[in-house]
Amino acid sequence: MTDEHLNRILAGVASAARVAVLGDVCLDTYYFLSSDSERSIETGLQTQIVERAHTYLGGAANVAANCAALGAAEVALYGVIGDDMYGRELSHLCARQGIDARGLVVQPELWSTNVYTKPYRDGVEQSRIDLGTLNRLQPETAAKLIEQLRHELPRFHAVIINQQLVNGIHTPRFRAALAELVSAVPTVPVFLDSRDYPDEYPGTVRKLNLDEARRLLAEQVVPRPPDSALAEVRSPPRPGTEEIDAAKRLSARWDAPVCITHGEAGCVTAEGQSVEAFPAVAVGGPIDTVGAGDSLLAGLAAVRAGGFPYRDAVQVGLLAAGVTIGKRFRTGTASPDELRALNRDCDYIHNPELARAPRCAEYLDRSQIEIVNRPTPPAPAAPPQLRYAIFDHDGTISTIREGWEQIMEPMMCEAVLGGRLEDLHPDELEPVRRRVRELIDRTTGYQTIIQMQLLRELVREFGYVEEPSIKTAEEYKALYNRELLELADRRVSAFRRGELGVGDLTVKGAVALLEALRDAGIVLYLASGTDHDDLVREADQLGYAGLFGGGIAGSVGDAENDPKRVVLRRILAEIGSDRAGTLVTFGDGPVEIRETRKLGGFAIGVASDEVRRYGLNVKKRERLIRAGAQLIVPDYSQADRLLRFLNVNGERS
Repeated sequence: MTDEHLNRILAGVASAARVAVLGDVCLDTYYFLSSDSERSIETGLQTQIVERAHTYLGGAANVAANCAALGAAEVALYGVIGDDMYGRELSHLCARQGIDARGLVVQPELWSTNVYTKPYRDGVEQSRIDLGTLNRLQPETAAKLIEQLRHELPRFHAVIINQQLVNGIHTPRFRAALAELVSAVPTVPVFLDSRDYPDEYPGTVRKLNLDEARRLLAEQVVPRPPDSALAEVRSPPRPGTEEIDAAKRLSARWDAPVCITHGEAGCVTAEGQSVEAFPAVAVGGPIDTVGAGDSLLAGLAAVRAGGFPYRDAVQVGLLAAGVTIGKRFRTGTASPDELRALNRDCDYIHNPELARAPRCAEYLDRSQIEIVNRPTPPAPAAPPQLRYAIFDHDGTISTIREGWEQIMEPMMCEAVLGGRLEDLHPDELEPVRRRVRELIDRTTGYQTIIQMQLLRELVREFGYVEEPSIKTAEEYKALYNRELLELADRRVSAFRRGELGVGDLTVKGAVALLEALRDAGIVLYLASGTDHDDLVREADQLGYAGLFGGGIAGSVGDAENDPKRVVLRRILAEIGSDRAGTLVTFGDGPVEIRETRKLGGFAIGVASDEVRRYGLNVKKRERLIRAGAQLIVPDYSQADRLLRFLNVNGERS
């Protein structure tokens, strides 16, 4: 979505969208527990000391909060609360966020405001404490709520019905009365998110997840195996087809639009037999999925209330969910500014289930070249007339820096622990190692300076190092580069002595492919997150620097301008965006793959095993498919088939 179009949508939501939210209103309370404790004098039991506590709107109230955060012109909330401090806090939060809460009916007896209390210790959620799950809706309460809705629903542009509690407001009598009200305003789109009664409320647009869809279709739910085992137990059909089939069947069943969400696989929408799949937004760093469905639902309703098409509503909803999952330890919302910032440089998760399932791979003509997107027909799309090729360096061509992760991990652990690596108990060390590995895994292919900026945040988070002693990103980078360059220099020295050849320090067939592309008139570029001077020196030492007629671009320490992104955009500025299809990128990291896909080029993921220098690295394959690679090659040993596919030196076969 372009920035201009998103701004038009947000302006329309702010000026015209009036949304009513009806459902099980809740309060989410977060307690962050201290490691300190003391013994109670009265009971002799150990106490749990709370360092800080926060409250957020939950359930239907969080859906309303998301509509308000998106800037809807009016948001009104309808539901039931108790005559208690939690109900008063919920009403107070509504007022602070600009939500009209006059539709909240207070039931003084047999009703406690629904509260989810979530204690956290050392960043890990403990057993939740729930209040209000045994409520009983009184007939007079239901009647009062229905009467309010009867008078007020017609003035809204969209209505959201939320149901998540068995003992909430959705009793049989209330459901029947509400269904009658909804049918009386057919021009107002009504969105339903119901865990237990999705077959009710005819004519509504249903939002549900894949597990709920499976239950509705009476399909057996097989427990999902760990990612590492998925490839061994999963069999065709190809991942992604289940959601499409479920959406079609449920849309036909209800004769209404359906949106089925599936976590990081995004969502599928259907209206009759018309189906469209939308990828989820990729979010760097740790995530918290609490409230993501509420954000998506709010986006759907608010954008439709603003008068925009259903497709726009889904895209904004996914952006909103992408913002909120990046907010940990809270029930999050997404503001217009946050949507704009994410949309400006948005990455998506592509084919996550296929990425975890190598057994479902499809190959080009019995080769080792994997076609990620199912051929539609009779073969997958390729650049129509290739003119430009961009190559990443480390892991895509060169293996000089193989093993960099084994250097970065202990260096980062030492930085986080402030030199106390040998002094800590393994139980204290393991959380640090786990977070460092997560950081390295999600930033593979990034510039080193960005990785070190994120390291600073990690050092600050764990708190072993006092703020004045935390090094700059440049200082951390210098420590890492010193060790890495020692490794690279040893290998280059062995090459100079004749102990190693070019084939020992490059991915199988890499130089031959470069030469074939150059000889075919393809302009080659080399772009890498490695420091520019080191990149040029290593390419020159191995003898292929001269093949890159388009130039060589490495990092110059500017975190805002990734060299791969710069090269891609420079090429498009020269040739015109309408000729992006003449560009192909080869890379073993997600950055170059994502940037190529966003700009309309063709992305080839090189899932190389850098130790053997040939064959498939399954972990890289997963990472590259998720980033958007359209083909996966383990190496360049089948370059002849790859070149034919790319229309180089002959017709594609």
